[in-house]
Amino acid sequence: MALQLDKIRARSGTFDLTADLTVEAGQHVAIIGASGSGKSTLLDVIAGFLTPQSGVLRWNGGDITNRAPAVRPISILFQDTNLFPHLSVAQNLALALNPVTGRQRAGDIDRINAVLTRVGLSGFASRYLSEMSGGQQSRAALARVLVQARPVLLLDEPFAALGPALKDEMLDLVTEVAQAEGLTVLLVSHDPKDARRFASQTIVVEDGAVARPQETQTLLDNPPPGLRAYLGADQS
Repeated sequence: MALQLDKIRARSGTFDLTADLTVEAGQHVAIIGASGSGKSTLLDVIAGFLTPQSGVLRWNGGDITNRAPAVRPISILFQDTNLFPHLSVAQNLALALNPVTGRQRAGDIDRINAVLTRVGLSGFASRYLSEMSGGQQSRAALARVLVQARPVLLLDEPFAALGPALKDEMLDLVTEVAQAEGLTVLLVSHDPKDARRFASQTIVVEDGAVARPQETQTLLDNPPPGLRAYLGADQS
């Protein structure tokens, strides 16, 4: 199985993106590039929020280019946790499972509790965001995407607002869960340390051009000129 972007060309406003690459199933891949280079646009194409002008997006050999986001085998976690403060954690997760009604169906609460246990929030189903720390809210947001049980997980800098120790903790948690569930994970980050910690492969995005995945350690130890300029001599 693999996620394939076959000769993708997409436009967002006046911004053009090109991508021709494959991410093998189960890989943990970082996406690095300067602000405005096209990292989030790339995720928008994969998630289905932006339809490419040409090319084909495939998962497991099947064409998903024109599938609506809700029926893709893909979930996405943004910087904004997408949690509603007026709902309990369980109600937020039920909304992810049943976006039309938000109601808990038979078996949902068992599924919700199992995912909360997986992310270290056992017993938090009835809690509200105001009763939780920033780290706990990040875990709840991660649970919200995991409960959908989709094989591809996109992370658009969801832990950027956390302190270094908490961010590392969340990256390690994602690694643990992704390995246990066999998830394919693409992580957008500005920080090369995140890539080194989390990703076996890294994709560089520069001025809308998406490079193919490369081995993270090798790439960051000897970055190409554009990436070196972005990272700076002390960060690569």
